[in-house]
Amino acid sequence: MENRRQLIIARHGKSSWKYDKISDIDRHLKERGIHDAYAMAERLKQSNISPDLIMSSPATRALHTAMIFIRTLNHPLEQVQLHDIFYNGNDQDVLDVIQQAPENVSTLMIFGHNPTFTDLANQFLSGELDNLPTAGMAFLEFETAQWQEIKKSQVVREWTDSPKKKH
Repeated sequence: MENRRQLIIARHGKSSWKYDKISDIDRHLKERGIHDAYAMAERLKQSNISPDLIMSSPATRALHTAMIFIRTLNHPLEQVQLHDIFYNGNDQDVLDVIQQAPENVSTLMIFGHNPTFTDLANQFLSGELDNLPTAGMAFLEFETAQWQEIKKSQVVREWTDSPKKKH
């Protein structure tokens, strides 16, 4: 896969609004969010797609979702990075980080938030995505050897998935 790059854009699981006195970055997953994250991680595992590197927002709900995938996929913790810009940046900010991924990374998985992650997915998907649902994923495969060069015209395979989709 040296001439291909795979990007998996994942939104955090359903979060709790139970506590109104904690800051947004500290909101945690609801039980449903945890369940959905495990279900989606298992689907990704069944598809035999394994990220070389995982990047996540430092927000509790995004990091917890990422950790569920990390455990399910048996992904090494040394290959996990946190980026503040995934929490407070826009889609172009996130794309800038993606384009700086190391050359030896063929498959990159990122965890973050809406509207940024829906906007990012829509830069590359052939059809417009109204909303990347909680615990949803957008998979993109690019015909390029360089992360810096990824663009919509290089997408050779794409799919989206979410907990409510039947398999």
